[in-house]
Amino acid sequence: MVRLKNRYLLVNILYPELEDRKGKTKVPDIVEFNQPTTDAFTAGALLKGLKAEIADVFGDYGSGAISESLNVKYLSPATSTFILRVSRAYYKLAWAALSLMTSVPVKDGKNCVFRVVRVSGTIRKAEEEAIRRARELILKAR
Repeated sequence: MVRLKNRYLLVNILYPELEDRKGKTKVPDIVEFNQPTTDAFTAGALLKGLKAEIADVFGDYGSGAISESLNVKYLSPATSTFILRVSRAYYKLAWAALSLMTSVPVKDGKNCVFRVVRVSGTIRKAEEEAIRRARELILKAR
C-alpha cells in the first residue's frame, strides 16, 4: 500500500497598504500589517481563488496536477492565517500561485500579500508554528 505524501503550507495574509490614520488612535504598524480578514473570506472562497490563479498561471497542467490534493485544513480570519494541504510533488505550484495573488478572493477584497511562513510535512508542526507566531505577534503589539 502506498501512502500519499502531502505538504502543509502555513500562510499569513499581510496588508501592506496603510490606511489614512488622521484623527484615529495610533495603532502600531505591525498590527495594521496583520489585521483581521473580512468574515466573507471562507475556505471555499480561498480554494476557488487559488484554483483560478493556478489555472491562470500554469494552465490545464497546473489545474490537473493539484486539483485532487488541494485542501484548506485551517482558516482563521481573525489572525489572517491558514494552513493549506497540497501534494508533495506539487506544493511549489501552490506556493507560486499564492505569491502571485494580489487580493483576498472575495467581492471587493483588499489588496494583500500572501506570505508562506512554513512548509511542513505534518500538520502538527504547521499548527505549532502558527501558535508560536501568534504569541510573538501579541508580544510585539504590546
